[in-house]
Amino acid sequence: MVLKLVGSPSSTCGKRVAIVLLEKGVPFELVPINLSKGEHKTPEYLEKQPFGQVPYIDDDGFILYESRAIARYIETKYAGQGPQLIPTDPKARALFEQAASIETFHFDPPASSAVYEKVFKPFYGLTPDTDIYDGHIQKLNTKLDVYEKILSKQKYLAGNVGD
Repeated sequence: MVLKLVGSPSSTCGKRVAIVLLEKGVPFELVPINLSKGEHKTPEYLEKQPFGQVPYIDDDGFILYESRAIARYIETKYAGQGPQLIPTDPKARALFEQAASIETFHFDPPASSAVYEKVFKPFYGLTPDTDIYDGHIQKLNTKLDVYEKILSKQKYLAGNVGD
């Protein structure tokens, strides 16, 4: 049975999973969910993803949600297929996890919130709040300044992996 990626084609989190699947060369079927129709809030969907968010995967009956967890699962399950996406050396792995944590807790919150204000609010017929948007962009710029400082000393946020 082919792995099913259930989510919205426009979802950043769904795209994160799709990129890993494509990089690893894993065949999958995209099962699109229409967010504007609330398909992610139906009882059937909530049985698989109790938070009503996208995406989740169905890997021959194994259900997993949260895009970063899915990405790590795919890398582990298909470790011998496609490029190695997560280092196995303890120090390189620690730097990878550090960079992943930085993205999760420092970059993603203001970036996602800014996108919500500018893209999703209008999509759902709501009025964006420019002050809130500007605040998120200011936070994001502060975080990106730190990224620049880190990247002035190394090739990637996760160090110089691959050199």
